[in-house]
Amino acid sequence: MEDDCEPEQSSWAHLPDVCLRHVFRWLDDRDRSRAALVCKKWSCAMYSGSLWRRRTITFYGRQSRARTLEFQSALWYVKKFGKYLEHLEIKLSNPSNTAFTQKFQVTMRGLLSHLGKCNSRLVSLSIKYLELDRLIWKNTVRAQFIKNLATFLKRMSKQLDYLSLKGARVTLEEGCELLNSLSCLTNKSFVSEINIEDFFSLHLPVYSSTLFHQTMSKFHSLVILTFNYNCISDELLDILQEQSAHSLCALNIKCHIRDPHGQVVLGMSWANLAKRAPKLNVNFFFERVMKHDHLARILLVEIPVRTISLRSCYFSNPDWTMRPTLTNLLPAYWHVLQKLTLELNNGHELLDDELLQLILTCKRLLFLKLWAFLSVTFIERLLQNRVERKCILTTIKVRIYTARPESSEEDRLLRDIYRKFKYLIDSELNYFVITYPLV
Repeated sequence: MEDDCEPEQSSWAHLPDVCLRHVFRWLDDRDRSRAALVCKKWSCAMYSGSLWRRRTITFYGRQSRARTLEFQSALWYVKKFGKYLEHLEIKLSNPSNTAFTQKFQVTMRGLLSHLGKCNSRLVSLSIKYLELDRLIWKNTVRAQFIKNLATFLKRMSKQLDYLSLKGARVTLEEGCELLNSLSCLTNKSFVSEINIEDFFSLHLPVYSSTLFHQTMSKFHSLVILTFNYNCISDELLDILQEQSAHSLCALNIKCHIRDPHGQVVLGMSWANLAKRAPKLNVNFFFERVMKHDHLARILLVEIPVRTISLRSCYFSNPDWTMRPTLTNLLPAYWHVLQKLTLELNNGHELLDDELLQLILTCKRLLFLKLWAFLSVTFIERLLQNRVERKCILTTIKVRIYTARPESSEEDRLLRDIYRKFKYLIDSELNYFVITYPLV
């Protein structure tokens, strides 16, 4: 198409710019570049800042010619369109060797350096799954990367609103250095959302660190904080109460079996925070932390818990007796719990009645995801209670474990149950129930 194309030649020549940009949003980089060669109007559309505000850059860990081009493409993009960036996400996928991490570090040094000089709009930065504690990161490469990232965070500290360093796996000192970079200019940080889940290396008792407490005291307007339970202490809860109670809406807390979680946290500390932060909801995600005494130490009645996820990850342990957790612990949140995920290998105990009673007790429960050994009649009983408005569930996702590789009889019964409650399911529920052999 020529730039001065006649109307009868193509209606595209008179497509409004706003529509043209909308079309370009659906194209990948290569197609956008080709489209920009069509005419001046299309070229101008391709360079519109609205097309380049969001960017996800993925570096794949396997070496190849195509992978080498990914590093070059990332730098080219930042030099060409970095000034428009508002939301940047960088993913590191399965880095395989030291040569790759070295190349990644050099690329990131150039990317962050250029972005720090040309960009004044970036409000959201996510760099996930660095796993800096792996042996493929040489000490010098790791130290240089952290230094470059800290320098960049200092430059962006006044404008950055969201930061995710999920899966970085750094030491306590390195982690605090990076977080302190956000407040180095004013000794205060007003970033509203931080994700530091799996940010620190495994086994670190972060909760006892004075350095960590000093670092967190510099955040003054947190709205959402995502982190691991090995960071929780009375001191941290007091800091959140003092610095962010006016803004705090959500704490997302992961508790993994390999993270220390034996610290004692007072219910009064949680109660004081909940009182001062009335908008606060707490979401717990447990990975293979299933023992009742461990859970009872963490799930205190004073916590405004909205979400609980208990996942055994297919592991089974006779010590993981779930009945007291379902009958004594979780019902304490009957007035606040909205989402419940239970993935249990409960072959040694039947829990149908306890699970159903818990669901009926929790008056605000909307979402249920349940993977467990169950009888098919549990689903029928649950749906019947939903028909009778004894619960308000809107999402039911259930995987019924069976100890046999053949489950045709259970599948037939599930089809009959679906037909019986078809109107309810189709009109009011997000419903997915299957059988799953776990042999």
